Amino acid sequence: MARQAAMLCQDSAFQLYLDRRRRAKHRMTEFQLPDDTHNEEDARDWLCAACQIQSRAELDHNPTAAATFRRIRHRLQVWKQRPGREQ
Repeated sequence: MARQAAMLCQDSAFQLYLDRRRRAKHRMTEFQLPDDTHNEEDARDWLCAACQIQSRAELDHNPTAAATFRRIRHRLQVWKQRPGREQ
């Protein structure tokens, strides 16, 4: 799981997902939070906070965090497959 999480944080589609998710959540415009704002480090920080862990390595030993990670990956996949989603 930790390796998958590291790869996910490097994924530009995941970083874009975080940009758009944050923009929607905080009702921001693209001018206020442009695409390509989140980078790999931001993605790592967000993922650790969302899973309530200090290190992605904990995903290999913490079932609750691993379940949260799986839900995040699933939501990303749903977002990627959404019709009309601009890349």
